[in-house]
Amino acid sequence: MKPDEKKAVMAAYKERKPIAGLYALCCTPTGQRWVGRAPDVATIENRIRFALRLGTTPHRDLQAAIRAHGEDAFTFEIVERLDEKDMELGRDRILKSRQAHWCETLGAKGI
Repeated sequence: MKPDEKKAVMAAYKERKPIAGLYALCCTPTGQRWVGRAPDVATIENRIRFALRLGTTPHRDLQAAIRAHGEDAFTFEIVERLDEKDMELGRDRILKSRQAHWCETLGAKGI
């Protein structure tokens, strides 16, 4: 990649607005699910998968499932995105309550 292209890509990345939301990881062989919340759902999958590959995630049951079934046995899904209007009302509080909702709805553990 040429330096000018690199600069343009970096500028576009910095100008984008993060979208908060909730995501779910599902172990296909067992049907286990985990639901998490993130201030930017567009980047969370890479972060989660990287931590699982390194074995540095604090979620021991999720890490054990990855070791037992392999990374390819897991699916990642964004279950809800919050709009900017929701952010004005307290992002963390809303994310926590929506995470509880999705954990109950999907029968999942929170991460």
